[in-house]
Amino acid sequence: MSRLALLSVSDKKGLVPFAEGLVARGFTLLSTGGTAKALLAAGLPVTKVSEHTGAPEIFDGRVKTLHPRIHGGILGRRGLDDAVAAEQGIAFIDVVVVNLYPFEATVLGGASLGEAIEQIDIGGPAMVRAAAKNHASVYVVVDPGDYESVLGAVASGGDSADAPALRGRLAVKAYRHTATYDSVVSSWLAARLDPAGEPAELAIPLRRVQGMRYGENPHQSAAFYSTPGEGGRSLARATQLQGKELSFNNLADLDATLRVVFEFDEPAAVIVKHMNPCGAAVHPDGVAKAYVLALSADPVSAYGGILAFNRPMGAVEAQAILDSKVFYEVIAAPGVDTDARALLASKKNLRVMELPADWAASRPAGQDARRVQGGWLLQDWDVGHETTWVEALRSPTVDEARALRFAWALCRNVKSNAIVLATLADGGVVQNGVGAGQMSRVDSVKLAVAKARRPTAGSVLASDAFFPFADGVEVAVAAGITAIVQPGGSIRDEEVLATARGAGMAMSMTGARHFRH
Repeated sequence: MSRLALLSVSDKKGLVPFAEGLVARGFTLLSTGGTAKALLAAGLPVTKVSEHTGAPEIFDGRVKTLHPRIHGGILGRRGLDDAVAAEQGIAFIDVVVVNLYPFEATVLGGASLGEAIEQIDIGGPAMVRAAAKNHASVYVVVDPGDYESVLGAVASGGDSADAPALRGRLAVKAYRHTATYDSVVSSWLAARLDPAGEPAELAIPLRRVQGMRYGENPHQSAAFYSTPGEGGRSLARATQLQGKELSFNNLADLDATLRVVFEFDEPAAVIVKHMNPCGAAVHPDGVAKAYVLALSADPVSAYGGILAFNRPMGAVEAQAILDSKVFYEVIAAPGVDTDARALLASKKNLRVMELPADWAASRPAGQDARRVQGGWLLQDWDVGHETTWVEALRSPTVDEARALRFAWALCRNVKSNAIVLATLADGGVVQNGVGAGQMSRVDSVKLAVAKARRPTAGSVLASDAFFPFADGVEVAVAAGITAIVQPGGSIRDEEVLATARGAGMAMSMTGARHFRH
């Protein structure tokens, strides 16, 4: 007796050879819509689902497979439901091949709400879930990459010995597929129909981009997963042009670097090591000059770091990197021209990443998330928060104001407790010492002063949170700092201000804290 295979796919890659293989193994093909047309055009014998069910496709194809002869055929338990199936004229379906309406591609293309809704698949997920539930008897295929395995398992007279294990693996893959699909749909709709609030239930879709040799340490396994349906500032949209495979730490540090460098409107170069900037600078004459300044901030720590520009990279920038003779793990820019590629190709292991041209104008989608034991912490991204600075003491000079803006943008991307010193140099603004991740703010100030490679006298200081005591400001005064920007809001603000006032400092308060733990 002929076995039935139901095929209904939007992705028709490999469809015809797979269908030919099924026919050669004694299967009768059931199909719908465009899939049936493709199979008929290839000369294959196909029974349309509407002929099989005796019910027409209705509502412009919205209802076509939701029928007892389809779902009964998929869900029927062999050996238990045979009599009822025969009574109802239901033939069992042994292979279900479905990939879903292209909702994700549709919304990434800028679809309207109405267009997107028409790409929400109903019958497809229902068939996939039914087939996965009955995987003891049914092969459910959602990925063309599994066609060969299925053809290897089915035979004219029965199935191979490893068929049950294959059906189980395919069932797990199918449920993951529909779960991801539903979460992409719910996330996209929520952003438009219910953007506020903290929902009681939340599904976060993830899709594997690549595996990695290991995680932060060799004994930890790791992989990179992206969030389907999200554009904007997504590392999954970056293209690796050359170099070794990216590691877990490479991607984590690259993310940190890009968060910093795109804080600046001026041409900027940022070097990050272990998630914190060890060199950063802006220069109105371009990123090549910004790079030279950034490297001068801490050339020792730059070794093995991540370098990123917020402008496209050409031959001038590439040559500046080569001339510096510094080893970098990754270099990234929103555009890498052919001359730059040719120059950097001499460093075969250097990972060169090209960002989409729209990166600067984009934002990260969704929410920021951190895994904790037993759950997730979700929050809004700390981007685009505009504040009005209040000058608590004297007004900063033009040069101080320029350096303060730079230091503040840099500081919000340094691990708390965060202190950044900055100074004007060679026509640009450069980082001049960072205190990161210390348990007390005064220690962060001391560390930033100790790390400075230029004179601290005349530098400015940014603090990601208020000064709980005047001691941090006292260290800054002793170092010759002339201006400070900080959120304010401490119960000891008056003591802090008095210390700064006595030294003739400028002090601006933003009213906004930027912890980064």
